[in-house]
Amino acid sequence: MKKLLLGDEAVAQGALDAGLSGVYAYPGTPSTEITEYIQMSPLAKQRNVHRRWCTNEKTAMEQALGMSYMGKRALVCMKHVGLNVCADPFVNSGMTGVNGGVVVLVADDPSMHSSQDEQDSRFYGKFAMIPTFEPSSQQEAYDMMSEAFDLSEKENLPVLMRVTTRMAHSRAAVTIKDEPKEQNQLNYEAKASNWVLLPAVARKRNCHVTAQQPVLEQLAADSKHNLYIDGKDHSLGIVASGIAFNYVNECFPEGCPYPLLKISQYPLPKSLVRRLAKDCPTLLIVEEGQPFIEDMVSGVLTHDTVVKGRLTGDLPRTGELNPDLVAKALGLPSAEQYAECEDVAARPPQLCKGCGHRDMYTALNEVLKNYPNARVFGDIGCYTLGFMPPFRAIHSCVDMGASVGMAKGAADAGQWPSVAVIGDSTFTHSGMTNLLDAVNANSNMVLVISDNLTTGMTGGQDSAGTGKIEDICRALGVAEEHLRVVVPLPKNMPEITKAIHEEVEYKGLSVIIARRECIQTLRRHLKQQQKAKAKEAK
Repeated sequence: MKKLLLGDEAVAQGALDAGLSGVYAYPGTPSTEITEYIQMSPLAKQRNVHRRWCTNEKTAMEQALGMSYMGKRALVCMKHVGLNVCADPFVNSGMTGVNGGVVVLVADDPSMHSSQDEQDSRFYGKFAMIPTFEPSSQQEAYDMMSEAFDLSEKENLPVLMRVTTRMAHSRAAVTIKDEPKEQNQLNYEAKASNWVLLPAVARKRNCHVTAQQPVLEQLAADSKHNLYIDGKDHSLGIVASGIAFNYVNECFPEGCPYPLLKISQYPLPKSLVRRLAKDCPTLLIVEEGQPFIEDMVSGVLTHDTVVKGRLTGDLPRTGELNPDLVAKALGLPSAEQYAECEDVAARPPQLCKGCGHRDMYTALNEVLKNYPNARVFGDIGCYTLGFMPPFRAIHSCVDMGASVGMAKGAADAGQWPSVAVIGDSTFTHSGMTNLLDAVNANSNMVLVISDNLTTGMTGGQDSAGTGKIEDICRALGVAEEHLRVVVPLPKNMPEITKAIHEEVEYKGLSVIIARRECIQTLRRHLKQQQKAKAKEAK
């Protein structure tokens, strides 16, 4: 059977057909569709596959390890910066090993379409000393999921799978297995002597995992996904990984004339690289993301081999690749470049009409115009667009939860007013711990939690803190008299500005919750209600 699937959907279907028991994830573009696909899957519902969103990527990784400990297969999904959040359990999972298979799917975002950086997650796989897969097609993404779970259980290691934006969000026909694999049964084979990372245990595990590296490299060299394709012209050899393999092939409709080494499984198969270098005096490394392979190849080979790629300027150092850029690096004619049309006005992103964040920023700006030195520390979410006109309301946006910590640090430095703006989902993701520090110091700052009752930026997924924000703040120690809730609407502007002004003037910690449902999820909910009423009327 064939299905037309996004790369993300191929990953999800591949995991389900490999006997998945649980998916653990926090939404983040370009990875979100994986979990959403599993949530909507009839097979997942039939098999009661765990498929709820997690509070953040660290909790997702830890919960997946718990499922693995009991012998079942778990998938962890995130975007590349989410791997930073779960780095502690991710790296340590290489030391503990796994029982049931664990695949960590990370979607990198070259060119930063919706991200803070161009981080390349392959470095994390090498750092954690675990196998890494990088599919070149949707079919390969589907097939690799089953192979990754099998490899994970065979070698008792988690497996990292890396996709990029173009792979995640492009479609292709994928051949699906007729019969999905049954889920693993509970087993009690996980041994505390591996999983309790006291130094005495960890040292033994470190030696064991280090000793596995030659085995993993040989598996990569023998992998059907790492192909050495010979060519007639040995003046140049090409190493291409992941989706970049497709870009090379697009440059040669009649077939690549040069020897071509496709890399889709790591550790880097050094024997294949040395074979290519033996045949070709010059190598061109074509990879999406950072010069991961290029760096390693330079260390593997002798100085006689010329290595070209992103580091040498033959390919751009930053941004996504495409067939035209690869053609240029190969000395081939590329598509005609068209000048930008001067008659088309720029359309920067902006907050939706009717969005509660708009009214929150309007009120905040109205108050803070009376404080020339006010600083507003922003966070990751739709409300980051408060930096753009017409609001120009925030002064920073670094990472999830940083607004609260930066506002506290600024207050520690003597800054006043010091204001943090964070969304409800980001607050529960990683803002709560910084708020606890602010409570303990009674920091002279104001935290505005702009609560739109969802994870709005990634499409309206459930937010872990919905209905609990006030209780969380109280539990962390925020004083009741300085915990305010307002409804951001134009008609409530006098009430909101009064609350903000009073809390700015208070010499201590204040929290203002500005709560109104996201306009997009509200529309969907109203449509669902209308359909339900129409169904009842029949």
